[in-house]
Amino acid sequence: MLNKLTTYRQILKNMGWRYVRFRIGYEIKRKTGLLKRDFPTQPISKEFIKLSAWRAQTPVFFFEDKSALSFPTSLNDALKDTFQKFQEGTLKYFNSRDYTIGKDYDWLTNPTNQYRYDVDKHWTEIEDFSQAAGDIKYIWEKSRFSYLYDLIRYDYHCQKDLSELIFQEIESWITSNPVNQGPNWRCSQEMSLRILNWTFALYYYKNSEALTAERFQKIMHVIYWQLKHVAANINFSRIAVRNNHAITETLMLYLSGLLFPFFPEAAAWKKQGKKWFEEEIAYQIYTDGTFLQFSHNYHRVVIQLLTWAFYLAEKHGERFSQIVYDRAKKSLDYLYQCVDLTNGYLPNYGNNDGALFFRLNNQPYRDYRPQLNALYYFFNHKPLFDGTGLLEDVAWYHPTTVASQPFELERKALATFEGGGYYIAKTTETLIFLKCGRYKDRPAHADNLHLDIWWKGINILRDAGTYKYNTTSDLVRYFNGTSSHNTVTLGDNDQMQKGPRFVWFDWSQAIEAKVKETEESYLITGKIHAFKHIDKDINHTRQVKQSKKEVSWEITDRVEHQTELPIKQYWNIYPEFLTHFSIFARDEQGQLIEPSWQDAYYSSHYGVKEKSQAIVFSTLTKTITTQITRK
Repeated sequence: MLNKLTTYRQILKNMGWRYVRFRIGYEIKRKTGLLKRDFPTQPISKEFIKLSAWRAQTPVFFFEDKSALSFPTSLNDALKDTFQKFQEGTLKYFNSRDYTIGKDYDWLTNPTNQYRYDVDKHWTEIEDFSQAAGDIKYIWEKSRFSYLYDLIRYDYHCQKDLSELIFQEIESWITSNPVNQGPNWRCSQEMSLRILNWTFALYYYKNSEALTAERFQKIMHVIYWQLKHVAANINFSRIAVRNNHAITETLMLYLSGLLFPFFPEAAAWKKQGKKWFEEEIAYQIYTDGTFLQFSHNYHRVVIQLLTWAFYLAEKHGERFSQIVYDRAKKSLDYLYQCVDLTNGYLPNYGNNDGALFFRLNNQPYRDYRPQLNALYYFFNHKPLFDGTGLLEDVAWYHPTTVASQPFELERKALATFEGGGYYIAKTTETLIFLKCGRYKDRPAHADNLHLDIWWKGINILRDAGTYKYNTTSDLVRYFNGTSSHNTVTLGDNDQMQKGPRFVWFDWSQAIEAKVKETEESYLITGKIHAFKHIDKDINHTRQVKQSKKEVSWEITDRVEHQTELPIKQYWNIYPEFLTHFSIFARDEQGQLIEPSWQDAYYSSHYGVKEKSQAIVFSTLTKTITTQITRK
């Protein structure tokens, strides 16, 4: 256990004085009640614009209303089933597991443990992490209103008007969640997403009889106070968090000036929001297109936010600084190199909280192709991927102008991304993904030199995933730790020392990485400095050799250390691995190492885990060479 002085020293070293000063000041204001004063409850309602005047405005959204959309309808069983379950009070959480919450859900009860938050508490008095309450994300999930896209898409494809149902849902939330009270006013990103999702519904049903003047004013009142909250608390995301939260919130402030210009502060919010959004994109997306959160799922979140930003700005004749478009193109290139073309999946790499903010298709959650298509289409007016179900997102964004800054993407057999520290090699049947990163931003998982291997669209050696952010300490440690990744531990020690919550200390760092192509194989070599909490001079080198002519891999790990601990090589396998593949390992004397089996877990979706197994090779020598071959 780290003592407090060591913890504070590590936080200062990793995060810097700006972060530390802000967090100390913020916590003082929160605990003394000074922050509470900045976010009033029960504000007086004002009429910012009449419904008739709002309806008469020139188009400011992706489409004028539902009548402006004319792409082919295609009602499928999955969409019908989702709607039927919703009518029965069942909702899919985090795009994975159904929870029956009832037709009159109170918006405050965690469906996993029935804990009900106190809505009379000011949001500053609500804790993000509480053992009794459980994972607060289960409260936020429905309140995010991403499920509205399922209902709106059912409305469109079935030609069944669901406007009354959807506005009843929004009104129910407003009644149950007074301004600045309770858990659903705790997170500015959740508010930003809620506003965007309500706005999509407002425009789709712009001319519906169900959108009465009274309902419109009620919705505008709460949108306005959510925007005020985001604006007043924006530095928490820009300084203390600085990840996809900051991108979402700064974009929301910019879009407020486009979508709600009648709010008194909208012009100022728009100006500042645009400036900050451009800064966040330039900082958070590295020059090679990789993303500072070291997470494919969160990178897709940014792809979707950029899609909203670009299409709506263009509708209004506006543009961002060129670096924003350049980083978007680089992001598309990176994710395109990682995607498995058979199913659209990417390695389940980094934190994955189930986020898919704007779900506008029927594809599986892990399929990235529809979202990549939507952004790629903005630039090129043609899809990156062809296929049934992969272009519906584009249709909803309703592009009407010519291609903007067209560019082409080339699928590379060997791709390197030094900024994020990713190295990818592909053959006709296989894809390998190796992490070898030098961190300048905080890592979430202790996973340097992790190796993902895919064969015919199957993730045969896989990342265990995330599971939950608020669960037992053992499960958090496992899913964030080294043994749940396909890399090496020293004894039972992670590569880095675990700090509180999402924090790691003694970050592992890449020393070098090299790639080489021969007539017969691809060679990727990475070397990292790790296990600093055990000894200062420990280096781990991994070489991965992928054959071009057969389905086989040779992985050599060498750990230079002076301890008496064994090195352990972990392989987290898919269930049928040994049916299709053989695996054996030797130490540095060439002696066979007897494998051991370790109980493990696998989480493909947030909040869901299944039992799995890991193959472990252990030796007191400093080298393990493993051969994996298709049977």
